[in-house]
Amino acid sequence: EFVESGGGSVQSGGSLMLSCAASGFPLEHFSVGWFRRAPGKEREGVSCTSGGDGIEYTADFANGRFTISRDSARNTIYLEMKNLKPEDTAHYFCKAAIFDLETAKATEYWGQGIQVTVSS
Repeated sequence: EFVESGGGSVQSGGSLMLSCAASGFPLEHFSVGWFRRAPGKEREGVSCTSGGDGIEYTADFANGRFTISRDSARNTIYLEMKNLKPEDTAHYFCKAAIFDLETAKATEYWGQGIQVTVSS
């Protein structure tokens, strides 16, 4: 299970911290990421980090404002969002994925999604 929390409504320039807590599987070796879908738009990647080597990717719109992090002890990933803008209004989703090289099996988990609304 992958449970999100921390969304809500803020004014432009405000901050939010999204959390995604995993249970039943260890996040440590998974690649994890955050995605969002705004009304009328396609789902897009926000930020992700690979399992093991910790390589990170952050979308241009999020650079300098959003930070992804992982707490292995709490089995939780976070998305810290600062200087939020109205165009950041969207449903945010967390995802964890891993590919087993021995079985060639991919396993992925999605959070249920959480709403972030930024007013001007």
